[in-house]
Amino acid sequence: MTPAVLGIDAGTTAVKAVLYSLEGETLAAGHRSVAVVRTADGGAESDIDLVWEAVVGAVRQALSQARSAGPDVVAVGVTGQGDGAWLVDAEGRPVRPAALWLDGRGADRVTAWQHDGRDAAVVSATGSASFPGTLPVLLDVFADTEPDVLARAAHHLNCKDAVRQRLTGEIATDPSEASRTYLDPATLAYSDDMIDALGHRRFAHLLAPVRAPHERGGALTASAADELGLRAGVPVAVGLVDSAACPVGLGALSDQDGWVVLGTTATVAVNRVDRAAADSGIGILIPTGRGTQVLEALSSMVGTPNLDWARDTLGLSDRGWSELERLARTAPDGSGGVVYLPYGSPSGERAPFVDAAASASWVGTTVATTPAQLLRSVFEGLAFSVAECLDLLDAGDRVPVCGGGARSDLMCQLLADVSQRTIVRTADPEVGARGAATLAVVAAGLAPDLEAAVRVFPVGSVEFAPRASPALSAARDVFARVRAALRPEWPALRALARTAANADGVGAPTPDESLIAAERVDAAAPAAHLDATVVDVPAPERTPA
Repeated sequence: MTPAVLGIDAGTTAVKAVLYSLEGETLAAGHRSVAVVRTADGGAESDIDLVWEAVVGAVRQALSQARSAGPDVVAVGVTGQGDGAWLVDAEGRPVRPAALWLDGRGADRVTAWQHDGRDAAVVSATGSASFPGTLPVLLDVFADTEPDVLARAAHHLNCKDAVRQRLTGEIATDPSEASRTYLDPATLAYSDDMIDALGHRRFAHLLAPVRAPHERGGALTASAADELGLRAGVPVAVGLVDSAACPVGLGALSDQDGWVVLGTTATVAVNRVDRAAADSGIGILIPTGRGTQVLEALSSMVGTPNLDWARDTLGLSDRGWSELERLARTAPDGSGGVVYLPYGSPSGERAPFVDAAASASWVGTTVATTPAQLLRSVFEGLAFSVAECLDLLDAGDRVPVCGGGARSDLMCQLLADVSQRTIVRTADPEVGARGAATLAVVAAGLAPDLEAAVRVFPVGSVEFAPRASPALSAARDVFARVRAALRPEWPALRALARTAANADGVGAPTPDESLIAAERVDAAAPAAHLDATVVDVPAPERTPA
């Protein structure tokens, strides 16, 4: 049988499972969708049991595709979406659905923390600002709204940690995940000062032990192996959150290496030698598990879902993305004077600025504006936003990109032109799974360290060189001025939406990040995928399970 490494990437709306040979060749891949439930009170949740079912289905699909190669899985790596609250009891059973990173129930609480000094305590400890989908904010919310449910929780396990617990039965996390809770990236220990400043000592028992990401985080139990169709006893790596696993999959390990992930969020990050070297002021700091190194990330709340929303809004849902990209190319640079602000999250925005009231909009339209101009303006708006993040982080002249949106030639070329950087698109679309598998190679003792493992798993690329475009430069300037002019009115627009929702007795219609996660894209759909299931339900009445 052919030795193989399994990489699992549990994203917001889809789970991917990829089998690699020990030389880094992709042998097979599986995919399963995961439903995201939107509630009228701003919640965004997934059923943890259904996430596990998606993992099982994706792994079995990959194994079925690779049967002719006779794969013998010798190591397993897991990554997944970050933040949120994944609460389980002492036996590892969910006490409630997982509240996801895009949950907006704590938006008002974040605003209050920013005024009363608690957010300053979060920034002081973690280097990252609060936002509604982080664990401390969600625990604060649930303490008020679901105290009985919270009392039954024994552990918080981030998404990939919850999956690994199902695989191995072990409770653990890594510095990248823990830094999004209460961990100080400088000391790699949970911050007592932050816990006490928030009044969260009562939640400290929920925090998992922190271990190095490339360590062995247990082995497949007999029951998990039986469900997956694998051998019991296969080592499983501790792993990293997806935003930290992607650069491993890209081979970006050195200080000052930067990259972009164009997916559900548009994330821009640069490795820093330590916390002190990260100075954007609004970035998320995530320890990589490699000494003092941290990645400084600017991660927007919505990336490619802007494109999906625009496609649906323009009545083009029946067209594939190859056709839509050709349509967008018929409009000139600058989109005929139309500007799009890509801030479509119901939870506001966190990069390249932080504003819980941020809203998306088209500006500059007339009755003569064409669908091609509107569509192209969305591509350009995303490129402008990502370029701002690249500038804020002082990223280098060559930037690797990955994610569903990176499959679009137009998106990559616009980003090169707007940022005046060479954009390097990786050949492997599943760099999160590749990064997880790379860590598993080390955990299983198949490579002495991560640098050696990256050399085992090389990945090809295509380059997009920057071109001069006065029209794009002018449009970028207008983009920034339009945003500055509209920003004072964003809170009032949010208030109007809440008023309308209260009058109707239902949640206000909003663009949903989880509709198109850009985590699985077929060849004809370079910018996004349509496999997510999103259900709007009333705000739940919680009762003990």
